[in-house]
Amino acid sequence: MTVLLVLFTFVSFLLIDHFRSRRAVQPVLQVAPAKHAAATAATPRLQPALVGGFAVPENLRYHPGHTWALSESPNLVRVGMDDFASKLTGKVDKITLPQRGQWIRQGQKMCTLYRDDCAVDMVSPIEGSVSDINMALAADPKLALRDPFGEGWLVTVQAPDAKTSFRNLLGGAMARWWTEESASRLQHRMPLAMAGALAQDGGVAVNDLSAQIPDQEWLPLAKEFFLS
Repeated sequence: MTVLLVLFTFVSFLLIDHFRSRRAVQPVLQVAPAKHAAATAATPRLQPALVGGFAVPENLRYHPGHTWALSESPNLVRVGMDDFASKLTGKVDKITLPQRGQWIRQGQKMCTLYRDDCAVDMVSPIEGSVSDINMALAADPKLALRDPFGEGWLVTVQAPDAKTSFRNLLGGAMARWWTEESASRLQHRMPLAMAGALAQDGGVAVNDLSAQIPDQEWLPLAKEFFLS
């Protein structure tokens, strides 16, 4: 019921935002065709704002399952997990990514995080064919947690209808509201464990929130917030 209520609230705000703006999403970073290969390998450098102790870069669009999308050209989109997801995960033993050429759908399974005896899926913010995967994560999966908006990106996707996918994502004030709501909900769910773990007065949340959460309670929490 909690997930359904949150999704209903999200859809309501999304519809309001859509009818107020009614404008197409423009690519954040234009990539010249001749430099396509180099741009795919490059890592975006982002300037995040802090909301509820979590970084929320302004030039991204976010799925409510706490993944992000960055438009690098009209149809090429880079994807990763957001700061809230990285801190809630806290530690990871392995990340399994989709294969190149695999079609992934918006809001459906994109990758799986493994920690201890637990496995949780993360959903894709975009729909399209996987163009590239971050091979560095095979050697060092913790990279996705240390630098989720940079070297820890997950995949790039060729999205034929990227414009439609981006309209379904959160940006600007709505992304900040969603992050604030997620932080508040987590603190409400785990008030004693979260005391001192979530930042106050604009500070930064600790890197490993999961250290404050009993192992048996982490998996259902992760599935709830990652919508998986």
